Amino acid sequence: MLQGLQIVFSVFFLTLIVSIPLGVIICALQLSKNKISNYIAKTYILLFRGTPLLLQLIFIFYGLPLIGVVFNRFTVAILAFTLNYSAYFAEIFRGGIESIDKGQYEACLVLGLDKISIYKNIFIPQVIKRILAPMSNEVITLIKDTSLVYILGLNDILRVAQIASNRTLSLLPLIEVGFIYLGLVLILSNIFKTLERKYSYYR
Repeated sequence: MLQGLQIVFSVFFLTLIVSIPLGVIICALQLSKNKISNYIAKTYILLFRGTPLLLQLIFIFYGLPLIGVVFNRFTVAILAFTLNYSAYFAEIFRGGIESIDKGQYEACLVLGLDKISIYKNIFIPQVIKRILAPMSNEVITLIKDTSLVYILGLNDILRVAQIASNRTLSLLPLIEVGFIYLGLVLILSNIFKTLERKYSYYR
């Protein structure tokens, strides 16, 4: 179980570390006035939000080798999860940015604030507050979606529990996995609630 949990945490944290910055880049391209960049970003988001993560895992692991592109199991997991979640994060970031009244920026300029101060002290805190709820939903979904690496043959906690359940003819290992995921979700939920309280003074 502990070894399986390492796989879960590895996929979870590496996906967040790579997909959040990638999501910011895709968001910037989508908000760009350049039509080509805008089109590329929207197509990317449509592709990876419009198809199931499971299909993307299968396509990369079983489909790409047919054209000579081969990755190991763990790399496939990180690649598929990163591509998928960066699309969702990009949309969350876009929604947060576009929800800020542009009049605030003009007002700050009138008050003599420089652009760095405006974004650091006015815009970014408001954007963070507005994206925390949807981000928490995606992060919680991500921790549960890590169970999909089961189909790649990686020994995550679900695969370990399934093997143990078959060997002992008991449901106990699967129940234990359920409680592990519930515990992880509770921890993440409390972290995001703490962050929401921290940014609650921004309206």
